[in-house]
Amino acid sequence: MAGDIPEHPAVFLTRIDREAHDWVVRFAVGNAGPADLDAFKEWSAQAGYAEAFARACRLWEAVGPAAEHMAGAPAPERKVYIGRRAFMGGALAASAAATAYVGALPPLGLWPSLSELAADYRTAPGEQRSIVLAGGSSIELNTRTSIALKASSDGDAERIELLGGEAAIVTRPDLRRAVEVIAGGGRVTATDAVFNMRYERDTVCTTCVVGAVEVAIGKRSVNLRPRTQVIYSGSGLGAATTVDVGVVTAWKDGILVFRSTPLADAVAEINRYRSGRIIVTNTALGRRLFNARFPIANVDGVVAQIQQVFGASVTSLPGGIVLLG
Repeated sequence: MAGDIPEHPAVFLTRIDREAHDWVVRFAVGNAGPADLDAFKEWSAQAGYAEAFARACRLWEAVGPAAEHMAGAPAPERKVYIGRRAFMGGALAASAAATAYVGALPPLGLWPSLSELAADYRTAPGEQRSIVLAGGSSIELNTRTSIALKASSDGDAERIELLGGEAAIVTRPDLRRAVEVIAGGGRVTATDAVFNMRYERDTVCTTCVVGAVEVAIGKRSVNLRPRTQVIYSGSGLGAATTVDVGVVTAWKDGILVFRSTPLADAVAEINRYRSGRIIVTNTALGRRLFNARFPIANVDGVVAQIQQVFGASVTSLPGGIVLLG
């Protein structure tokens, strides 16, 4: 009950609990390097310390579902960059409890899951990266995106697994070698095309920009032509629709575009480009329609814009957490 919650809960935390919360904040900010991870390994190896870290993670994790319930919309996964080699080298393998919460169940999705840490290429919040495959095709990774390169059984296709995030793929038709992208139980294949793929919350969205793309999941498939898009998930493959590819691919030009977008959805998109999390805690505010076009480089300034446009209250918390109400 609200009356049972102390006004200043930090006073009632033990020294170990306070240190555990400090570690959560340090990881959430996204600046943890190899030295920090080594220090965390040593810290969490002490008796009872990993359990304190697990408790701190659960507390932070509880903020997400509560805010999502108030906003009436599910929060997407959000990751913060931690070096793959540092993790895979065992710096965070101090105990089962620590590993579970840092790797498999990151609170509020503030750092990568184990599967994403196993990626061959991964981008941090706000980072974009271009990769040229051995066969000549190219991939541009948007923020918080992870891919793994897969061996092709027949050698006629370059195979990639999109583990999460968003990517733009350009094939090399002159080489007559297909590119196959696996994501969420389905696959997208193209030989002469430019297409955009986004994989979030078990949903894969594929947009054909140029050429032709085949999207298949299970026994169903659909062929996409320029300016068409299809979405699939565990519930099946949807129908192809016509879209404005300029809006879909605006991220490649460093721009975010919102057109009559519910604020809760706009904030979910903005969160992909920054560390921490902006949480809309007011249902009515989350339903307000948001129109904006701004540079990704200035994404942190959007909070002030939302505050000015909607008269929203802003509460800033450690680790880049911002509450909008």
